[in-house]
Amino acid sequence: MKRVLVDSSMHHTRVALVENGELTEFIYESKLNKSIVGNIYVGRIMSVHKGMQACFVDIGEEKNAYLLLEKGKNFQPYSEIAVQVQKDASGLKGAGVTSKISFTGKFLVLIPDENGNIGISKKIVNEEERERIKNIAKEVLPEGYGIIIRTEGLGKGIDEFKAEVDRLFKISEEVMRQARYSKAPSLIFSEAATTVKAARDLFSDDVDEIVLNDKMEYDILKEETVNEAERVIFYDNPVPMFENYLVESQVEKIFNKKVWLKCGGFLIIEQTEACVVIDVNTGKFTGKKNFQETVLKANLEAAVEIAKQLRLRNLSGMIIIDFIDMKDEESKKQLQRTLEHAVKKDRIKTTVVGMTELGLMQMTRKKTSIPVVARLTTQCQCCKGNGYVQSFEYISGKIRREVISIFTQTVFNEVTISSSRRVLRAFAGENDENKKEIEGKFGKNIILKEIETASHSYYEIDRRSI
Repeated sequence: MKRVLVDSSMHHTRVALVENGELTEFIYESKLNKSIVGNIYVGRIMSVHKGMQACFVDIGEEKNAYLLLEKGKNFQPYSEIAVQVQKDASGLKGAGVTSKISFTGKFLVLIPDENGNIGISKKIVNEEERERIKNIAKEVLPEGYGIIIRTEGLGKGIDEFKAEVDRLFKISEEVMRQARYSKAPSLIFSEAATTVKAARDLFSDDVDEIVLNDKMEYDILKEETVNEAERVIFYDNPVPMFENYLVESQVEKIFNKKVWLKCGGFLIIEQTEACVVIDVNTGKFTGKKNFQETVLKANLEAAVEIAKQLRLRNLSGMIIIDFIDMKDEESKKQLQRTLEHAVKKDRIKTTVVGMTELGLMQMTRKKTSIPVVARLTTQCQCCKGNGYVQSFEYISGKIRREVISIFTQTVFNEVTISSSRRVLRAFAGENDENKKEIEGKFGKNIILKEIETASHSYYEIDRRSI
C-alpha cells in the first residue's frame, strides 16, 4: 500500500509519503514561513559582480536574491528583471533565482522563450515511448515555447498533455503580461500550496490514495484531479492522522543523528553548512561468516538506508559517506551499484560520483530547499549552534580565573557567583574546599547563589567592596 498523507493544521501543513507503513518522504511547511521556491518576481538588480559571475536582486524579501550571470544576457545595475526562485534563503544567503522562467505541471514543464525545444525525463528509458511522447509534444506545444516532459508523462495520451499545456499556457501568458507592467520589487506569481505540490510531485500512478484532513483542500484537489478522484480521500477521524497511520513516531526519528540498521549497524548523520557527512558503523553486527562478508552486508544495507534518509530529511549539496573499509574491489563496485540503484527513487536529481582516493564515497544532491530538520528546529540556547556544550569542569575553571582576577586586580573584596547548582558545586568542590582555598589565599569572601532556571553554561559574578 502506497499513500500520501496531507495533515493540515492552523499553523502548518505536513505531507508524508508512506510505502507499506514506512515513511519514505516528509515535507513540512509553516503557514507563517512558507517556501517561496517556484515564485516569480519582478526584481531590481542591485549589484553585479563579474568576478563572482553573479548579481544580487531585490525581490522584496529580507535578503537580496542571488542570480548567476547567464551568457548572452545583459545585466545592468538597477535594471528590472523577471526571476523565478530555485532555492529558498538559508542562513546568511538569500534565495537563489534564475531568469529562465518555467511553469510546472504534473506531467510536464512549460518554458517561455524556448522556441520549440523538447526535453524528456531520463527516467523514461523506452525509445519507442520517448519518440511517441516527443511527437505529442510537437503537436501540443505553443509557438515560442519549450517543454520538458516529466516522468509522470509516461503512458499519457494527447488529450491529457493538451489539457495541461493549455492550463499552463494561460498562466504563463498572464504572468508574462504582469512582468511587463509591474514595478520592482513585486511578486507576480505564487507557487501552488503545499497540498497541490504534493499532489503534483508525489501523487503518481503507483500511489493508491492521497488522504487529506482539510475539507477545502480536499474539494480543490478532488476537482483538479478529476481522472483520479476516487483516489482522493477525506479524513474526518478525530484521531490525529499521523498517529492513526503510525507515522508520528517515524517523523520524530528524523531528528536523530544516529540511525540504526536492521543488521545491528548504524549511521551517524552530520549536517554542516558546506556538506553532509555520513559515517557507517558495524555496531552490534558481527555476522556469522568472515569479516569482509560482514562488512559488505552492513555497507549494502547502509547504502539503501542512506538513499532513504537523504529523501526523508531533504539533505542536499555535497554528501560524503565513510563506509566501513573494504579491500575487495568487486565489493566496492557492488556497493556503488547498490547506492546508484537506491537513489533512482529520488525525485530530486542525485548523483553518485564514486570513491575518492581516501576511500570515501562522494555524492551530490540538488538543493531546492532547506533540510527538514532546519525547518523544524531553532538554535540551542545552551550550545549556540556549536552542537556541544562546555563541561562543568571547564565552566568552573573560567569562574575561578575570573574571581582570582577580580581579587588581584581590583579593589573589590567580595563576589557573589550566581549559576546552576551543578556549576556552583563544580566550582566549590567537595565540602567547599576549592572555594575556601581561594577565600583563604586572598582573604576575601565568595557567596554562592543558586539559580534554578539557569541554562547549562550560564553564570554571573557580582562584585562589592565591604
